[in-house]
Amino acid sequence: MLKGRIMGLDIGDKTIGVAVSDLMGMTAQGVKTIKRTSKKNDIEEIKNIITEKQVDKIVSGLPKNMNGTIGPQGERVQKFCELIKEETGLEIEFWDERLTTVAAERSLLEADVSRQKRKKVIDMLAAVIILQGYLDFKIK
Repeated sequence: MLKGRIMGLDIGDKTIGVAVSDLMGMTAQGVKTIKRTSKKNDIEEIKNIITEKQVDKIVSGLPKNMNGTIGPQGERVQKFCELIKEETGLEIEFWDERLTTVAAERSLLEADVSRQKRKKVIDMLAAVIILQGYLDFKIK
């Protein structure tokens, strides 16, 4: 059984999708999409959510190329996560996020969400999918 809340992150160049698990580590809920301004501000906002939601661990989506290698975006995500870890002291695990944005987009289309609304929530939903995938894997 997982203990404490886990934060899921979908880190992009312009936004960061944020999700947090319930206390039992069963379900992931979307929290928000952070509009990126600077590394310092982005990390401050993440720290505020960590404090508010009493997060014990972070899972970040790691973008990989389809052949499983880590490209420039994946390296940027890893570097940013190192900064988060230094600032928070929390353990960060990576979760293969290939196709999560595709899955998020598909579920929003199936729910008939307008294009404008999809743009606002796509990253947060991708964070939910990343975290839920991690939770489902850990529960098995």
